[in-house]
Amino acid sequence: MPNEKIPYKIYLNEDEMPKTWYNLRADMKQKPAPLLNPGTHKPMTAQELSGVFCEELVKQELDDTTALFQIPEEIRSFYKMYRPSPLVRAYCLEEKLDTPAKIYYKFEGNNTSGSHKLNSAIAQAYYAKKQGLKGVTTETGAGQWGTALSMACAYLGLDCKVYMVKCSYEQKPFRREVMRTYGASVTPSPSMDTQVGRKILAEHPGTTGSLGCAISEAVETAVGSEGYRYVLGSVLNQVMLHQSVIGLETKAALDKYSVKPDMIIGCAGGGSNLGGLIAPFMGQKLRGEADYRFIAVEPASCPSFTRGVYAYDFCDTGMVCPLAKMYTLGSGFIPSANHAGGLRYHGMSSTLSELYHQGLMEAVSVKQTEVFEAAEYFARVEGILPAPESSHAIRIAIDEARKCKETGEEKTILFGLTGTGYFDMVAYEKFHMGQMEDYIPTDAELEECRNALPRID
Repeated sequence: MPNEKIPYKIYLNEDEMPKTWYNLRADMKQKPAPLLNPGTHKPMTAQELSGVFCEELVKQELDDTTALFQIPEEIRSFYKMYRPSPLVRAYCLEEKLDTPAKIYYKFEGNNTSGSHKLNSAIAQAYYAKKQGLKGVTTETGAGQWGTALSMACAYLGLDCKVYMVKCSYEQKPFRREVMRTYGASVTPSPSMDTQVGRKILAEHPGTTGSLGCAISEAVETAVGSEGYRYVLGSVLNQVMLHQSVIGLETKAALDKYSVKPDMIIGCAGGGSNLGGLIAPFMGQKLRGEADYRFIAVEPASCPSFTRGVYAYDFCDTGMVCPLAKMYTLGSGFIPSANHAGGLRYHGMSSTLSELYHQGLMEAVSVKQTEVFEAAEYFARVEGILPAPESSHAIRIAIDEARKCKETGEEKTILFGLTGTGYFDMVAYEKFHMGQMEDYIPTDAELEECRNALPRID
């Protein structure tokens, strides 16, 4: 139906929803580097990882040859509460920008957690329940992952312990209370509840925390609690596998109208939504079937891709997790407290890092005031209040559409709208009050963190 007018919202029916997740690594000739044991610097084994993660998730984490994983029917049934999610043609935005570009966005905010995070949360909770565990521990930055996991655990009857980055814990009390409503315990991180938390507070008194800090505390709690495992909302291969449902739905919806995007844009913190969105399209590129331009957008205050180094580093600040080869600012890097736009992790997915290192995708960093300018503009034009994280992608999508106006090119732009920003009103308030600042780390600050990277022979 290439000549049929494309509707504002393209929905798949339930039967068209993906029945399998797609493992992008299967099509990569150069695979991502393996996780290393921090003590021996040898590749982590399934047995070693199973002390931290659920057994089935360990299998998914280590598998880089199986292209398709069957989605259990119990998970597909849960997905049907909010999936398939809509692919939206941004006609209003196109008209307002007066651009010849065609703009589409995949909207993942149509669930109570308000974001894409629920796609992996229910999968990880399902495998924990299937293994007979009592509960899980995790970290959360902006709060979307913690909210999603608390929902999934409540549905399956699992205990959920969340360590929330302290500045988010204080700035987003309503997000915190949603987690508690679903039965999760929520602790500001770093805390005095764990050995690593006490160590971080001693070394950095008054710190507002980071995802790296919260990960350390969550892992320590999981390892020290019988019947618990740790789960993570981004970065890991298993998470991007689950999030591939975003890209698979998106491609199926575009294919209905014979639409092929020229560029695909996503915000990048740890890599889950970006990896999920681009997965089937990048697979085509790797197999030589089609070509696309991929753009990762990150905050200038936490620029892992654009100013980080490609090296093995700890996945957490407390240095208790495995080593991952990734673009990193150093596990000791803690974003400025005035950074309100999410995407606060010091590193990037090993899979996306390898793709970026091979030159298969681009990366750009943006200042947070520019991000919130785009968020406000989008809200007024398209009627959705976007999450600050998603607004990084919106910023670049708008910029690219304006370039099309200047050149007259009719490019098709696709971006991921990962969620809503209704729990981020403190950040919006700071922007509207003129109290938001653009902090960019200095070269000296980043060099200090890089100098602390582990030495791998």
